[in-house]
Amino acid sequence: MRAVLLSEHGGPDKLRLGDAPDPIAGPGEVVVDVHAASVNAADYKVRLGSYDSKLQFPYILGRDFSGVVAMLGAGVTDFAVGDPVFGVLDAGKEGAYAEKLAIKAGIIARKPDRLSHAEAAAMALTSITAEWALEDTAKLQRGETILITGGAGGVAGFAIQLAKHLGATVITTASAANLDYVRSLGADRAIDYRAEDVSTTVSGCDVAFDTVGGEVRPGCYAVLKPGGRLVWVAPAPPGFQPGRTDVQTLRPAVARDRAHLERMVALLEAGAVRPPPITLFKLADAAAAHRVSESRHLRGKLVLTVR
Repeated sequence: MRAVLLSEHGGPDKLRLGDAPDPIAGPGEVVVDVHAASVNAADYKVRLGSYDSKLQFPYILGRDFSGVVAMLGAGVTDFAVGDPVFGVLDAGKEGAYAEKLAIKAGIIARKPDRLSHAEAAAMALTSITAEWALEDTAKLQRGETILITGGAGGVAGFAIQLAKHLGATVITTASAANLDYVRSLGADRAIDYRAEDVSTTVSGCDVAFDTVGGEVRPGCYAVLKPGGRLVWVAPAPPGFQPGRTDVQTLRPAVARDRAHLERMVALLEAGAVRPPPITLFKLADAAAAHRVSESRHLRGKLVLTVR
């Protein structure tokens, strides 16, 4: 099969299109012919070696995907060859930047007909991350107020829509160019982070969901009321210590399972969420997609078209 291979840690130039062995479906697994693979911020961080992991090179990146079942492993009865499916590879596993992948059947879901493969890939990891963060971890309630940082991004954009569906008041940050976009997702208050410091102009939030991390983190603590919950998916600066002991700091588990993918489908069918804006790249142009991702100024999602 053709795949994008990472030859060693480094810049986007370390990614090249090459050949890799076709995967085989083990017991309880399926092989999927990948049609689209999402590009996430975690991908360039893995490429750079930012995570403490021992990779065997050449290495195939990519966590979420959409495609068609091509092979069934022993014991798989809930799918048939030819079924359109989407999902996220198990925690600690990657390999979606390829024409084929093997994955546990129990953690993927049927792709809705109304979503293209690119849209399903774009919504897979973003949706389950937002669901785990807001519903399972923060336990966001109707009538509460939430700050969501980086509102134009994939996870944050889904989170804005989910929070509004849950009945919360949503405050978010974005660049000036994206303020109208995040308002269209349902944000009640959209703040240009370059012009306004949320740590001094926002207060009384029940929840802060930090998808940006770094130097943004201190301001997330400042907006919370006593007893508030800060949920994060992007790390704080090295050595950072919260200045408050009257709030909770929580990290969502973001476990892979079919239930959270089907929750996204239910929200889609209810009209509560919609696919994000998508910028498409060919599989061979993964390096160019990484350059855009690493710039961290993106509306919606980047997706590789594989087939």
